[in-house]
Amino acid sequence: MTRPTPIDVATAYFDALSRGEVPAAMALLKPEVIWYQPGDNRFSGTHQGLDAIGALLGGMMEASQGTFVIAVNGTMMANGSMVAVPVQFSGTRTGASMDMPGMDLLTVDDGSITEVRLFSSDPYIEDTFWG
Repeated sequence: MTRPTPIDVATAYFDALSRGEVPAAMALLKPEVIWYQPGDNRFSGTHQGLDAIGALLGGMMEASQGTFVIAVNGTMMANGSMVAVPVQFSGTRTGASMDMPGMDLLTVDDGSITEVRLFSSDPYIEDTFWG
């Protein structure tokens, strides 16, 4: 059996997220995954492990009143175990909204995502939105 490529894993991850299948997306993360959330807001910083990532994503959904969405917005590009994924992310909440492009950089090892680094095109708007 052929092992999935990093692009295959990234595609499955974003496909699951686009269908709202968070457990399927989380299953593609290695249990000790490290997630680097950019900015200077309540979600910023380094998060490690499935529980921490689940709490992070749940907090974002709560803060965005369930409106936070992320979608692939271009061609995924691989360099060895790393996959750069252009994305568009948005959300609205009472009194604020954001809608901007970003870049997610996933590291994939042995069929699982081991590291996630996120980049946003307008950190000020993102920080303002998340608070």
